[in-house]
Amino acid sequence: KLQITSDGRGLSQFTAKAWVNFNSSDTIAIVDSHNVSSMTDVSSGLFTINFTNNMANANYVSVLTMEEGENTALFGGRVDLDTPPTTSAFRTWWNYAYSSGQGYSDTFKKYAIVFGD
Repeated sequence: KLQITSDGRGLSQFTAKAWVNFNSSDTIAIVDSHNVSSMTDVSSGLFTINFTNNMANANYVSVLTMEEGENTALFGGRVDLDTPPTTSAFRTWWNYAYSSGQGYSDTFKKYAIVFGD
């Protein structure tokens, strides 16, 4: 069942509750988003994504990925479970691996999408 809210958002179990496309090379720059009010740069590769409208509970699903960099073998993001997700925000780690090493990324464009209540 699709519900249209007073602010024009469409809500259902099948629509994304939030998404963000951002660049974090110097300072965080949100390129485009839905239901993301702001982001916090916690440390290298660690960011908090803040929702405009709270989720109904903290049992939502987040899918994270990032652009491939030059010579990058593996890359992506994960939810930081040391700081559990809340209804208003969640923390994410962004990793990369090169043939010569690995680390946390403040570079490359990053993407997150959230489904839940």
